[in-house]
Amino acid sequence: MNFGIWGVVSLLVYLAALLGVAEVANRAKRDSSPSDHFLAGRSLGTFVLFLTLYATAYSGNSLLGYPGRAYRDGYSFIMATGFMMAIIVAFHVIVPRLRPLAVRHAFVTPGDYVRLRFEGPWARPLRLAIGILMSLALANFLLAQLKAMGEVASVVTDGRIPYPLGVVGLAGIILFYETRGGMRAVAWTDAAQGIVMLVGLSALLAWLLGEAGGLSEITHAVAERRPEAVRVPSATVSINWFSTIALMGLASVLYPQAIQRIFAAKSGRALKRSFAGMTFMPLATTLVVTLIGVAAIARFDIQGAVATDEVVPLLLHEWGSAGGYSTAAALLVFLGALSAIMSTADSCLLSLGSLLSRDVLGRESRDEAATRLGKRLAAAILVATIPFALYRDLTLWRLIELKMELLIQCVPAFLIALHWSRLRAGPVLAGIVVGTVFSAGLTLGGVTRIEGLHVGVVGCALNAIVAVGGTLLSGSADQQSAGRSQAPAELHLKHEIDKYS
Repeated sequence: MNFGIWGVVSLLVYLAALLGVAEVANRAKRDSSPSDHFLAGRSLGTFVLFLTLYATAYSGNSLLGYPGRAYRDGYSFIMATGFMMAIIVAFHVIVPRLRPLAVRHAFVTPGDYVRLRFEGPWARPLRLAIGILMSLALANFLLAQLKAMGEVASVVTDGRIPYPLGVVGLAGIILFYETRGGMRAVAWTDAAQGIVMLVGLSALLAWLLGEAGGLSEITHAVAERRPEAVRVPSATVSINWFSTIALMGLASVLYPQAIQRIFAAKSGRALKRSFAGMTFMPLATTLVVTLIGVAAIARFDIQGAVATDEVVPLLLHEWGSAGGYSTAAALLVFLGALSAIMSTADSCLLSLGSLLSRDVLGRESRDEAATRLGKRLAAAILVATIPFALYRDLTLWRLIELKMELLIQCVPAFLIALHWSRLRAGPVLAGIVVGTVFSAGLTLGGVTRIEGLHVGVVGCALNAIVAVGGTLLSGSADQQSAGRSQAPAELHLKHEIDKYS
């Protein structure tokens, strides 16, 4: 039996296990409220919370998009490790203030914070604008996962599962899985998936290093084939590094599914410990996938940017075709990659459903009807996204950048507003409009960088200037809104802040 057939068998076994977990999670539900379905009843402990954060952060983008970009750029992409570390730093800025508010006021979505923090005639439009931006970013994220699933399933099964069938079939499984099991099913499977992914990626890198005779030999081989891949990066590339650190670090903390995991934590102490563990994950994952992408330069001659997203599936196919232990190890990596991709996809669906129903449509009820509405909206978005996933002429890395350029426009409403009580809704909304129009307009016009800086980062700077400047020019802030957003948390839940900080 060859590797492709083993790939099909392993996939079927894995999907059957997912359906089983979804059923167990469904039976463990306490009720059908949005809090229970979308946040697992706010019961996630340290171990499961850490692994679900890990599996969500390192998804199809990380496992396929990062190696593909490293294949194109060479060693200069080693700075991707810094991108992911910046995310952890930004989380330590936002979580100590947001978490107590979430506990005190039982937040379900990011928009619940916006509703509490801002008042006045512009508060509702601001919440709607943030909900739309986050929903668009999530739809983009979901699109990337669908593309990644199709690529992995097609290559590793030797084409027995073609790309379109991989996209449509696995999307159907995800829809059933998310609808049936909710956050519990996602979190429970993430715990196993995170371990499999860590072990699998380490094994793949060890195989590559062993085959080539070590990292130095790989570097020599890469230098012979593509000398530019080992050169010191230019000033423009270096500027782009720092721009990407800002883009990824600021925008990634505003992933709705990441924020909702903050809300789902069992305690502030569990959240603190989980993020302490996440601090080391860029070295164990991002650095590893970057080296895998660089090592592939010496093995493959891939033409076209989109095709480079297949670096990891091609390596898995080559490794698994050797038979014996290699086949089993390659299948382990394959399942780890696919499980991480699928867990991120159903996290996107969970967040999309809650965002659309509560923040966009304004349905703030906490009963079963609100949960059903969220499920239906998520299903509609998934079905609408599938045709775009079948269009393959867009790299996963570019999809990463596009969603970050949307999310980063929400930064003033969260990072600044949490630390500056005077910030007002009207100027924040105006800043979001300015930043989004600037970034989207240049992107649609074919301009993605300004002197090495992402247009989204420049747009965010304009956004912040408008928000802060508008607040200062408009006179005294609404103190009642500021008091509602901070005083209760500081007086009633000060011990929660102390636990985290």
